[in-house]
Amino acid sequence: MIVFLAVWEIAAVVLLSFGIATAGEVTATDWTRLAALAGCATLHIQLTRRQEERRRNRIASVHIDLSGIWTFPAALLLPIHLTLLLIAIVRGQRWVNSRRPPHKFVFTTFTVAVAALVAQRLFEALAADDISRLDQSNGLRMFALLMLVGFAYALVQALIIGSLLALGGTASPTLRNVLGSKSDNLLEASTIGLGTIATVLLVNLPPSIIILVLVSVVGNRLAEINQLQSEARTDAKTGVLNVRGWTESAQRALNRASRSSEELALLMIDLDHFKWINDTFGHPAGDDVLRSVAQTLGEVTRPADVVGRFGGEEFLILLPDIDRAGAELAAERVRSAIEDLRIVTTDKRGGQTTVAGRTTSIGVAVYPRHADSLEAMLQAADGAVYDAKESGRNLVRFAADVPPDASVPPAQRTEG
Repeated sequence: MIVFLAVWEIAAVVLLSFGIATAGEVTATDWTRLAALAGCATLHIQLTRRQEERRRNRIASVHIDLSGIWTFPAALLLPIHLTLLLIAIVRGQRWVNSRRPPHKFVFTTFTVAVAALVAQRLFEALAADDISRLDQSNGLRMFALLMLVGFAYALVQALIIGSLLALGGTASPTLRNVLGSKSDNLLEASTIGLGTIATVLLVNLPPSIIILVLVSVVGNRLAEINQLQSEARTDAKTGVLNVRGWTESAQRALNRASRSSEELALLMIDLDHFKWINDTFGHPAGDDVLRSVAQTLGEVTRPADVVGRFGGEEFLILLPDIDRAGAELAAERVRSAIEDLRIVTTDKRGGQTTVAGRTTSIGVAVYPRHADSLEAMLQAADGAVYDAKESGRNLVRFAADVPPDASVPPAQRTEG
């Protein structure tokens, strides 16, 4: 990771130096546009600094803000040295507000600057002369070109920052915490879209760009609300749905199955002898095992499947539109994948160790064969887990065809 940081920052200095050396002359219009973007960006940053800091403090992986609304149009319309000046103004305020380690901001600033240089040169090659002559004849083409340049701008940042996170900037790297969630990337796309609007307004109707300050403030508030809603449904330790989030999603899937007379299945996954891991290696190792299992469940399931953590060492998977035979194959795939895991973690003294050969007992209930409600399915799958454990563990067992008495709640276990 350190080598990557050093190589990238040296490469960024070389690229940006070349960009500055080959840049065009600065005009009075360029300075006016820089002043407008810098003023709007400063208003946006200062009006949303508390929201932005709350969002950043709650994120353990990639963080996406809305400053691209101002840096993206600068990349398209200003010489690179003025674009770098704007980026310095924006990033400097972000650093003062957040008080984060300077080296992180230096790395991100270099990355944004190189992305801006790439976007600028691509835009100059494709459409720079047409932006001030928008009409019905070239509007669609210009829109497509701006979206292409915006994609390139975002892609450079995603690849560089994602590579750093994958190399060690985050524990247990996954696609979600390296490249961001679906909501994160939707926010990034929205930011580029607003930056595109800012570009068009700055060229054709400059005073109206102030409207985007209000839009950006609202956008920050919506991003924070969306984050809070996501956190309320997500298990903080593993990143999968918590009981509340899983129950809501599973109930919707069950309602759809009921209306369409489809089958679905529920897998209850209980890690065998999980307490032994905590006692032998320590609780941090147990947390690493839970995260690795959650990541594995996401990899071996379908996009429509609903994965959640039930509590402790138990996970749940709801499989829509699947019969008994398909559920058995899915459960065996999960059991085998967990058994094959080799999890690099730490022992009680902080030394590196590997946890491998762990097994799991899986109980399966199929709707409507074993139960006709979500609560009854949980109860049926819970009983099947006990059957798997009593039969020797590391097994898949199905619920009885006649579901147990619905008045008896699922047994609560603290250790499998």
